[in-house]
Amino acid sequence: MRLINKRIETIQAILIAIFAALILRQFVIAAYKIPTGSMENTLLVGDFLLVNKFVYGAQPPDWIGIPFTRENSWGIPTGFEAPRALRFRLPSIREPRANDIIVFRFPRNPQLEYIKRCIAVGGDTVEIRGRQVFRNGALLADPPHVKFNGGLRPDIGPIAVDPGHYFMMGDNRDDSYDSRQWGFVPRENVVGQPLIIYLSVSDALSAPSILNRIRWERLGLVIR
Repeated sequence: MRLINKRIETIQAILIAIFAALILRQFVIAAYKIPTGSMENTLLVGDFLLVNKFVYGAQPPDWIGIPFTRENSWGIPTGFEAPRALRFRLPSIREPRANDIIVFRFPRNPQLEYIKRCIAVGGDTVEIRGRQVFRNGALLADPPHVKFNGGLRPDIGPIAVDPGHYFMMGDNRDDSYDSRQWGFVPRENVVGQPLIIYLSVSDALSAPSILNRIRWERLGLVIR
């Protein structure tokens, strides 16, 4: 009997730990991996980030079910849309601001999450001439690690950002799919703000081991 009770207590402890981890993942801190080069050289492919989800007001999931199976080809239901009563947002510490790097749900497919730099907020006017970006008529300084690697894109604007929306751009200005192509990000799509890089792994296949692929100099970098 004591053995059975001990096993039950162990299972309970494991379940509590899992539940606590899920709560932290949803409302406090989440881990993300950078899959593309759209934020180079601020963020590199293979950077692993910790993202602050409560700074802009965390939200519960809009879909409940088996993780990583929302879209499947089996024809078997794996979850359901969360009821509207559960679609709330906790109070934010502050609102997103221009120059923040933000994780958000892609407006054209909310199942995908993107990370870009906020160039302008609702009510601002954005204009892009060549490689120069203007907000409300003032020339913006390039981010410290901005990257240009191609030909010039067509000029944009001036355009006014809709209230409650944001204009996002990647720091890799010539190789980023962002608000220049698909428009503004609504406030409800904002997920959180990246804090630090806790791991960074190069995709160099020539490295003799995983230790040689780790970018040690990037570990612990604060993201700005």
